[in-house]
Amino acid sequence: MARVEYSFQTKLLHNQHKVDPATGAVSVPIQHASTFHQSDFDQFGKYDYGRSLNPTREALEDVIAELEGGLKGFAFSSGMAAISTAFLLLSAGDHIVITEDVYGGTFRMVAQVLPRLGIDHTFVDMTDLDAVKQAIQPNTKAFYMETPSNPLMKVTDIRAICELAKEIDAITYLDNTFLTPALQKPLALGVDVVLHSATKFLSGHSDVVAGLAVVKDEELASRLGFLQNGFGAILGVQDAWLVLRGLKTLHVRLEQSQKSALKLAEFLDAHPLVEKVYYPGLARHPQYQIQKEQAGGPGAVLSFELANEDALRTFLANVKIPVFAVSLGAVESILSYPAKMSHAAMPQAEREKRGIKNSLIRLSVGLENSDDLIKDFSQALEFVYDKQLVLQQGELQ
Repeated sequence: MARVEYSFQTKLLHNQHKVDPATGAVSVPIQHASTFHQSDFDQFGKYDYGRSLNPTREALEDVIAELEGGLKGFAFSSGMAAISTAFLLLSAGDHIVITEDVYGGTFRMVAQVLPRLGIDHTFVDMTDLDAVKQAIQPNTKAFYMETPSNPLMKVTDIRAICELAKEIDAITYLDNTFLTPALQKPLALGVDVVLHSATKFLSGHSDVVAGLAVVKDEELASRLGFLQNGFGAILGVQDAWLVLRGLKTLHVRLEQSQKSALKLAEFLDAHPLVEKVYYPGLARHPQYQIQKEQAGGPGAVLSFELANEDALRTFLANVKIPVFAVSLGAVESILSYPAKMSHAAMPQAEREKRGIKNSLIRLSVGLENSDDLIKDFSQALEFVYDKQLVLQQGELQ
């Protein structure tokens, strides 16, 4: 009988771990054991020590590998643990070409830690292929993409970068946190290592910190598996179970949030007090067509600018529904201030060089009614207008 190939939506629920074979339970068992009895002196079983392998963590690793279309998945204690461990695939003397407006934690790792290990880097606008080509050095061994980028939502042509990498036998990394495999399949586009902060959309409920990596190549899987075990920044079993539970609703959560994000982006783009909106779902976005070609949607994260930092402070003081917090990708809408949150590790001069202004705010759209969010943003922007009016009148007196 031919194997039925299910859609992504169905695979979230009906995968190899839908039922526990021992009990028939429809939830993956949480195996808290740190060590496992060995019945044979000369040949150990599949599980021996929890850092090396655990059945609950293994289930999550299997599921994310299947969803990304990869060979092997790896679960880590955080997104940065996944990224940092993946960087250990490189060696002293290597050089990385990396997208310039990358997540602040990744910037910190690349700019402050890897140089101490003898690994050099060049930040570049990856929407400019000529600039990427010029950044390549004789010792370039990796390209690191984040697309859409955080927080300016720039879109990298994934296939084009992968082709450049293959020409010089370099590895390609891609942070797929914003879109998840529900909307973007980097491995199918040529990427070698896909990375996630599973804290965000994959788990989706602001209740777990986790990181994931997926590869499609056996040799790379062996190398990354060695590093995961050796470095030891593995995901705990309770957190692995929480991510597995969150994954089951990924499709419906992201579908709803993306619809609302587009409505909010259009509202903000038309508002006279909003200086600029960054969202690849808007037709005027510079890489709108590339996004349409390589992904199933623009996602549920956008950024926008007001006139200045004071206007932004007034807006944040009066908006009611979203939480003002670090992170994104949850059931509740989250407003984040990159300058002091996600990109606080990046010096102000570096932020400004990349266009990350102090008047920029990032919005991760949750599951609230989109009309309620628009009403809330409207009333908060009215306070911004009133304050600007008072200031103008004061200057005229």
